[in-house]
This record gives sequence, C-alpha cells and structure tokens, in this order.
Amino acid sequence: MTLLLDGYKVQGKALRVSANLRIESEDLSGQTSQTGRAHKGFKPKTLTVSLILPYRDRNRLTELIALAEATAADGQLKTYRLVNDSAEAFGIRQVQFSDNLSIREDDNLHAWQVQFGLIEQYSNAERVELRRTPQAQNKEAALTAVLTQLQDSAGAAP
Repeated sequence: MTLLLDGYKVQGKALRVSANLRIESEDLSGQTSQTGRAHKGFKPKTLTVSLILPYRDRNRLTELIALAEATAADGQLKTYRLVNDSAEAFGIRQVQFSDNLSIREDDNLHAWQVQFGLIEQYSNAERVELRRTPQAQNKEAALTAVLTQLQDSAGAAP
C-alpha cells in the first residue's frame, strides 16, 4: 500500500489506512418509540493511518513529525495532496493532520508503533453547502481558485 503526502512517501512496515465518514443526524422521536431522524449533513471524512517504524529509521519518524507540524504561510495547518487507494475510493484528495500523532515504543519489535489522523479538506459536501447560500459565492470562487492552484502545482510536482 502506498501513502503519499505532497509526493512524500510515508514509509513503514504494516502500513494500514482506515477511512471514516460521519453522517450527522438528530433523533426526532422525543419520548416516543418512533424512528424518525433529521439529516444534519456530512462531516469531513477522516483517515486513520498506522504503521511500524524500526528504531533504525529514526529519520523517517522525524520527517513524519515535521509533516504533522508544518504550517502554511497564514499560520494554519498545511494542506497536503493525498495519494492512497483507500482515500481515492473514498473521494479524499486533500487532507490536514488532525487529532493526534502518537508513537509507542515496542521493544519486542525494536520499532515504534505510529498512528495519526488525517481530515479531509475542501470536500464535495463543503462545496455543495457553499453553493446553497448566496453570500458564499465569493468564498466558493476563492476555494475554486485555491483548488485550481493546487491542481496546477500537482502537475508540476515530481
């Protein structure tokens, strides 16, 4: 399995990616036994990545931590272009690190067990929601410009 973040190959043994789509809804039954629910939208999709890095690959761990800590010029977390089969099947193209990056030593394996979360950015659901409100047209245009710029830079990436 391959996982690339802006062209950086996340390497490790037993690399696993799990995806999650949270669908928000509200119970409408009150004190009755009805099953009615109100759909409240889709939350950004998330990925959980786990892998094992041998102690001798300390530089890979350091590089991964640097990716998680990276920020854009505006001080926000860096958004990465993502290449991964599971993410592609789930419709995820751009992500930011989220929740936490955890590292656990495993002396039996002589390796670190690494786990981190990624959250989708600029999702289809977000774009649809932006189109629903008239005042969001300027934001939609800005988002489209950013996406176009990222796609153009992706074509220039190695």
